[in-house]
Amino acid sequence: MIISKTPYRISFFGGGSDYPSWYRKHGGQVLSATIDKYLYISCRLLPPFFNHRFRIVYSKIEQTKKIEQIKHRVIKEALKFFEKKNFLKKIGLEIHYDGDLPSKSGMGSSSSFVVGFLNVLNNFFLKDINKRTLAQESIFLEQNVLKETVGSQDQVAASYGGFNLITFEKKNIFKVQPVITNQNILNNFSNNLVLVFTGINRLANDITINYVKNLVNKNKKDIFEVISHTKIALKLIKGNNYLDFGRLLNDTWRIKKSVSKFISNQKIDYIYDFALQNGAVGGKLLGAGGGGFFLFYVPRDKMKYFLKKLSHFITIPFKFESDGSKIIFKSNN
Repeated sequence: MIISKTPYRISFFGGGSDYPSWYRKHGGQVLSATIDKYLYISCRLLPPFFNHRFRIVYSKIEQTKKIEQIKHRVIKEALKFFEKKNFLKKIGLEIHYDGDLPSKSGMGSSSSFVVGFLNVLNNFFLKDINKRTLAQESIFLEQNVLKETVGSQDQVAASYGGFNLITFEKKNIFKVQPVITNQNILNNFSNNLVLVFTGINRLANDITINYVKNLVNKNKKDIFEVISHTKIALKLIKGNNYLDFGRLLNDTWRIKKSVSKFISNQKIDYIYDFALQNGAVGGKLLGAGGGGFFLFYVPRDKMKYFLKKLSHFITIPFKFESDGSKIIFKSNN
């Protein structure tokens, strides 16, 4: 048996510039970090006396004899690749997925799953895989095999871990530059941040198709502006000005809302306004929009009051993590 542990991510600034349709022409830059909330994927050989060859447990339970019968697209396509390499042969597998946070909630769970699963399969059949290769394989699977309309930052973040500036160059090359590595600074920073769940789960791909189309074809100035926010945020971090970092989130949220009518709605606007009225200085909806989690910056001296006023919502404090996807258990038995 083998088990991988892969973090969820928070994207602060630069979102949108990580879509290949953009950065292949203009380049891109995002500021993101992984947090101490994880998804876990386990894989073990399935004994040969079952009627099925594959057993897959997530929100559903699948038991199939052939890979082609698997409905979970990521698992099916990844297994097909390893089958072509003759690793599967006639063996059977049991695969389990568990997560600390819900899927379809703006935390990069889809890409974290891809990263975690490819990490499991590579270590199960081959050997340890380095972070860059893991990110590259994950991007290829989502964008080229599954044909999903997704960016490239989530796969890099989940593979590498840490609080990073990720730069995407025109020739499909990405660079990862750690921004904050001191754990005390990271802990102090995270004490001012909180996730607030809107209660809405959404299909990111449905929203993203419209979002990317508008962003690349109609709203180019908006992308350049969110990239400029990334540069401003770096200066604020260097100057230890985290309060203005929190306020800057408002500008990114304003731009994001303007790109597509599907990103926000009456409930989302209410939560945002209510949070700012009760202690938050800034925030943004994470991921593609339409639901999921808000990230809010709340000064520490107002956090207790903020959490009390928003007690009718699910609020999640967190810490930053720096490991990225890793194998936490491996046995030959």
